[in-house]
Amino acid sequence: MSEQVRPIRDVAAARKALGFFKVMAITAGSALFVLIVIIVINGGFGKGGPSAVWSPIHGAIYFVFVLSIANLGFKVGWSLPRMILTMMSGFVPVLPFIVERKVAREVEVQLATADAQVALPRD
Repeated sequence: MSEQVRPIRDVAAARKALGFFKVMAITAGSALFVLIVIIVINGGFGKGGPSAVWSPIHGAIYFVFVLSIANLGFKVGWSLPRMILTMMSGFVPVLPFIVERKVAREVEVQLATADAQVALPRD
């Protein structure tokens, strides 16, 4: 996906948003893994028991994950399709971990570039 990189206005806020995103990506990925294990052990959806307890918890965690992506996306200037694709990574087991590493590398490069631009003296 080719996307124009927009300058980051508030580097400190973007760093905080990246940290929160990283924590939520790991948490959401782990919660999804736990949900899948519970469903497999339980024998499917609609059986009650542990999946009836964990499903809403996982939903709340996923919602906070989506908010962390939106927060990061707006701070670093992502397009709406980029944010939505990143949000959809939470639907596939293991993918949140992979996307977290990819996004973290990309945003850290953007932040380093923004830091370098701030450090340059202006004439």
